[in-house]
Amino acid sequence: MVTLTLLDPQISSPLQEWTFQSQSTIRIGRSPDNDVILNDPLVSRYHLELRATPSQSGNLWQLINQGTNGTFLNGVLVSRVLLPEHALIQLAREGPLLKFQAHTQANSNSPPSPNSVDEKELVAPQTESKLCSHQGNPPGNLFCIHCGELLVPVKQVIRQYYVLRTLGQGGMGTTYLAWDKAGSSQKRPRLLVLKEMNANMAQVPKAKELFEREARTLAALNHSGIPKYYDFFVEAGKKYLAMELVHGQDLEQRILSTGPVTAPQAIEWMIQTCEILDYIHSCKPPLIHRDIKPANLMVRHRDNRIILLDFGAVKEIGTLQGTRIGAEGYSAPEQDLGQPCTQSDLYAIGPTLIFLVTGVAPIKFYCRRNSGYGFDISNLPTISPSLQEVITKACERKVRNRYQTAQELSQAIAACL
Repeated sequence: MVTLTLLDPQISSPLQEWTFQSQSTIRIGRSPDNDVILNDPLVSRYHLELRATPSQSGNLWQLINQGTNGTFLNGVLVSRVLLPEHALIQLAREGPLLKFQAHTQANSNSPPSPNSVDEKELVAPQTESKLCSHQGNPPGNLFCIHCGELLVPVKQVIRQYYVLRTLGQGGMGTTYLAWDKAGSSQKRPRLLVLKEMNANMAQVPKAKELFEREARTLAALNHSGIPKYYDFFVEAGKKYLAMELVHGQDLEQRILSTGPVTAPQAIEWMIQTCEILDYIHSCKPPLIHRDIKPANLMVRHRDNRIILLDFGAVKEIGTLQGTRIGAEGYSAPEQDLGQPCTQSDLYAIGPTLIFLVTGVAPIKFYCRRNSGYGFDISNLPTISPSLQEVITKACERKVRNRYQTAQELSQAIAACL
């Protein structure tokens, strides 16, 4: 049995409670067809899911974030984690706060931690690399500064890739930090990202198609703002994609953790994003990313440059339409109908700018305007009148009324500096 209690954010007193006796999936969001409905502008229509996995000691509950503004477990931004028996879940940084309580049949003095893993995964396999015992290495180092050997245990070995730690988990796959034993001989970095398709997604034909499409797309692209492709393979029935490790932080995490940025900084990042979009839109045939949003735009630490992530939703111009992919508040009207075009990617630049300079989900500013719907940002002091005009044109409902190319949009944004 699971109990969810909505708490007053100021004094933590209960406001509302939901109890689930035998349900294996609990959906939480703003849409009326969720199991827990929270009418708050910071909450996405389908913000998160709680899924139960049977175990000997009772159900283990997993939290899967789907919300644009993120989900926080005990104050930490998470994507996909196991829940302890008692936890505080917050939908967005300033959003509703839920207390999660799992009532298991078995009595346990030590509930699983949010980052707990299967016990078998904690046993490092036998590898050729032994842990170094040299003294004087800085805390957090992966490799010894004296001999270059590993300082951390290897979680598992997949072909020549030594998995060192989990970087993130999403609905489609899990990404690992991996050490490539054969990297130096193949003239590529030995430290990289290894993405594994989740086992439950491997049975879904559309998910398999998107995962393989991401690998094919990255293999064909060559741009400094796109992670480099290294390898794609199937091992023990699981699909894997090896790609460049980018040291940085995505814009969603950046804003949620440190707050909004200045308009000039936001403009500079969107100019860089337009450069990448111009590159993929100029491919033959042109490519549409279909998922431009802050969480897919990473700022690289060493040079403050934007790197575009997640090419699983990429679509070629001229291929069959119909699949609806996109983030709420960021996807264009035609994309919501399954008919994206290159201008759909440009539309997403508008709400991304709103989020960067306000720190608020752009959907909060979406309302009826004149004869249709649009973003009402006329009263936002952090957005200048000239930048408001650019955002309004980029987000016109009719494609023909928007900027037609990434270069045109980039020039318009730059003129606001």
